[in-house]
Amino acid sequence: MASKLDGPVLEGALVRLEPLGRHHAPDLAAAGEEDRATFGFTWVPTAEETGAYIDAHLARAEAGKLAPYAQISLETGRAVGSTSFWDPRYLPDDGRLYAVEVGFTWLAPSAHGTGVNAEAKLLLFGHAFEQWGVARVDLKTDARNARSRAAIETTGARFEGVLRNWSRSWVPGEDGALRDSAVYSIIDTEWPECRARLEARVADLAQRRRGGVPRTGR
Repeated sequence: MASKLDGPVLEGALVRLEPLGRHHAPDLAAAGEEDRATFGFTWVPTAEETGAYIDAHLARAEAGKLAPYAQISLETGRAVGSTSFWDPRYLPDDGRLYAVEVGFTWLAPSAHGTGVNAEAKLLLFGHAFEQWGVARVDLKTDARNARSRAAIETTGARFEGVLRNWSRSWVPGEDGALRDSAVYSIIDTEWPECRARLEARVADLAQRRRGGVPRTGR
């Protein structure tokens, strides 16, 4: 059985996903201090928390639970958020990786609508299905997070339901509380259609950026 997820550098036209490291701390600290009202349902470190946040992710990576990334905007050359492969599941008979989740995702508000999120999903899903050969990719979010749910749905992922009291809440003032999680997935037979959808979305967002059209999506 694999003991550690191997998340290589993944690069597209708008974003480069680099394995998360302590050298990303200054950029992520700045990104996390942008309008924090947009982070109401998501675990996003403050500037002071960024070092501990990265260390916690690296510890999970060492334990084989996570492959964390910094999301680097190719337009600015700066880290504008983070995302991860996590919760790998392996078949008990041969140890083959058959499913993985994409999560722990956040972006600075200034990166919303730039296509970074859409292309990051394209790169992550493509690696999972085409290199690792998984049968399923999961995505979860706080069931109350309408913005995140809408962004997930643009990828073509299918809504599977809500897991009640599934994991800790990241909402300010809800320390110790549990949240309901909305669950989405893509399976291997759906990936070609989802890939085409994401490629078209990334191309549209890139064209909007070049043409100066106001941003309307992630």
